[in-house]
Amino acid sequence: MNNSWVIFVAYLIGSIPFSFLVGRWWKGIDIRQCGSGNVGTTNVWRTAGPVAGIIALAGDLGKGVLAVILARHFGGPWLVTLAGAAVLAGHSWPLFLGFKGGKLIATAAGVFAAVSFPVLACTAVIWFVLVGIFRYISLASILGIISIPILMAAFHLDFPYILLGVFAAVFAVYKHIPNMKRLANGTEPKINLKKW
Repeated sequence: MNNSWVIFVAYLIGSIPFSFLVGRWWKGIDIRQCGSGNVGTTNVWRTAGPVAGIIALAGDLGKGVLAVILARHFGGPWLVTLAGAAVLAGHSWPLFLGFKGGKLIATAAGVFAAVSFPVLACTAVIWFVLVGIFRYISLASILGIISIPILMAAFHLDFPYILLGVFAAVFAVYKHIPNMKRLANGTEPKINLKKW
């Protein structure tokens, strides 16, 4: 049986715009018109508060986990890799928001938590340490996701999963180009750890 439908379903799962929906339901706002304009967890947290941010985070994480579980049920590492890429594409270019979505970090965390929890746990430590030192969410996110394929190789994961890690890292760096420009010229906003 051809399981290519799993890839399409994974894309549709990724297209569910939890951050947009939480912004609407929690505070009656269009997250695309607030803060950074990004349809993602960090922007929800900053504009609608921590509780709304946590709900959005849970939804975006859950998308990644669900896509991997579905693919594993119907296939092996290659199907998981393709479904993982599809759910990330869905989050970044969602069908339900005119193909304008988020920067994929939270959904990628869900994907890699389901692929290899030890890899995700190490990445989370890297992320928290970098946020604590530099107070830039974007910098921590970029360097954290770049570490994923390296960690996957260190943990001897199957090649398709490492390839998914490389895809996610390249994809995330591309989506964060505006942040990198702001980091370079000193205009990227820092977080206030006392408010988190």
